[in-house]
Amino acid sequence: MKIAFVSSEAVPYAKTGGLGDVAGVLPQALEHIGCEVKLFIPKYSSIDEEKHDLHYCWEIGAIPIRVANHTRPVYLHRATLPNSTVEVIFIDCPHYFHRGTIYSNAPDEDERYILFNKGVIEAMQRLHWAPDVIHCNDWPTGLLPLYLKDNYSWDSMFDKTATVFSIHNIGYQGKFSHAALFKGEIKSEYFYPGGPVEFQNSVSFMKTALSFSDVITTVSKTYAHEILTPEYGAGLDGILRQRQNDLYGILNGVDYSVWNPAVDRYLPFRYSHIDMAGKIKNKQFLLEHFNLPYNPDVPLIGIISRLVNQKGFDILAQTAESLMQFNAQWIILGNGEDNYEDFFVFLSQKYPYKVGAYIGFNNELSHLIEAGSDLFLMPSKYEPCGLNQIYSLKYGTVPVVRKTGGLADTVHDWDEYKSQGLDSGTGITFNDYSSAALYHSVQRALHVFWNKPVYQKIQQNGMAKDFSWERSAKEYLQIYKQTIKNTKSG
Repeated sequence: MKIAFVSSEAVPYAKTGGLGDVAGVLPQALEHIGCEVKLFIPKYSSIDEEKHDLHYCWEIGAIPIRVANHTRPVYLHRATLPNSTVEVIFIDCPHYFHRGTIYSNAPDEDERYILFNKGVIEAMQRLHWAPDVIHCNDWPTGLLPLYLKDNYSWDSMFDKTATVFSIHNIGYQGKFSHAALFKGEIKSEYFYPGGPVEFQNSVSFMKTALSFSDVITTVSKTYAHEILTPEYGAGLDGILRQRQNDLYGILNGVDYSVWNPAVDRYLPFRYSHIDMAGKIKNKQFLLEHFNLPYNPDVPLIGIISRLVNQKGFDILAQTAESLMQFNAQWIILGNGEDNYEDFFVFLSQKYPYKVGAYIGFNNELSHLIEAGSDLFLMPSKYEPCGLNQIYSLKYGTVPVVRKTGGLADTVHDWDEYKSQGLDSGTGITFNDYSSAALYHSVQRALHVFWNKPVYQKIQQNGMAKDFSWERSAKEYLQIYKQTIKNTKSG
C-alpha cells in the first residue's frame, strides 16, 4: 500500500510539539509493516541541508504554483528518514518558508500553507506517484482533501486515492479571513454560514478537512468521544457529530528505542524492571543538579510541559501553597505563558529545598526527570493523547493525571482497579477539573509512594505496558484499508 504522509513538521527536521514526533516515527512504523511511505513537509530555512543529506530534484526543476494571484517557484528536495527507507520530499518555496519560525502570525500565514497543500499534489504529479492514501495532519494540511476532490479532480491519477485527516489538537484550526478563498482558489459556493469551509465567519482549514476527507482520526479513543461535545469540540463538535461514523481514535505510540530506561543514552545510570538500582542513582544525580537534598523517603514529583492553561496550571497554582506543605520535592521543566514561568521561578525561590525549575526546553533533562522522579504530574484540562505519561510508565515513574483524552486511555487508577478486585493499576487519576481534586490526587499518590509494596507493584505494572508505534501503525493500516474499500465502493 502506498501512503503519502503529509505534515507541517516532523522530527528530526522541524518540530514544535507532538505532531513532529508522530510524523517522524509513524511513517517508519508503517514501512515496517509493509507500506511504501513518502513523507511530505515544507523545507524551512532552519533545516540543515548538509546535516540531513538533502538532495535537490534536478530532474524536476522549478514548479510554478499560483497563490493569491502570484505564481511562485517551488523546488523539491529529497532525503531519507533516518533508520528507514522512507523517502522525505521537502516542498521548498523560499518566499514562504525561509523564515525564522515554523509557524508565524504573518498576514500571509494562509498563503504559506495554501502553497504547501498545492505543492504536495504537484510534487506527486511530477514524481508520477499516486498513493492509495494521503494521510493529512492538522490544519496546515487541511485543504488537501478539498483540492483532490475539486481543484485537481481533473487528474485521473488520483481517482483511487483516499484521504485520511488526523486531528492532533482541535484547538488549533487555521482560521483566516474571506480573502483565503481567493488566495487558495477555493470556490465561493463552499463559503456560507455553516458551510463546509466556513467557521465563525472565517475560512477554517481544519473544518475544510473535516468536511472533505474520507475518514477522520484523532490521537486517542477518549479524545475521539470528547470532541463530539461542546466542552471539548472547540466549536467543531457539530460537524464532527455529523461525521462520527467516519471518526476513529488511535492512540499515539512512543519510540522505545529512544524512551526506554534500559537503553536511554541521556541517562547517567540505566535500569530496567529487573534491576531498578539505576533509578535511585538517577534521582540522586537529578536532585544534585538542582541543589536539592536527597532523602529516600521524600518523593520527587516531576513536571515536563508547556506552561499553559490547557495543561492544568491554573488549578495547580490555586493549590500550590497547600501542595508545598507535603513532604515532597518538585522539579519542573517547561516554558510557555509568562505568568506560569514566573510562578514556578517564584516557587523555586520561596522553597529552595523543595522546588527546582528549569524554564526552557532541554531534551536531555527531560529524559533525566522522567527517570529520576518518583511521581509525574499531568493535571491537563484536556489532552488529546499526551506522551509524557506513557514515558513515565516505562520509566517506573508513577503518573498522576486527570482522566481526560489519552491520559484516560493510558493510565489506570490503582484504587479504581483495586475496587474491581484487580491489582493491575498503573497510576493515580482524578476526574474533576478543580484544585481540590488535584490536591487530593497528589495526597493519594504520596501515600502510595510511602507504601512500598503497593508503589513497587504499580511501577512494575506500568513498565510492562506496550504503547509501541507498531501497535498504532497496525490500527492505521486497518483504517486505510477500510477507507480505500469505501472509496472504491462509493
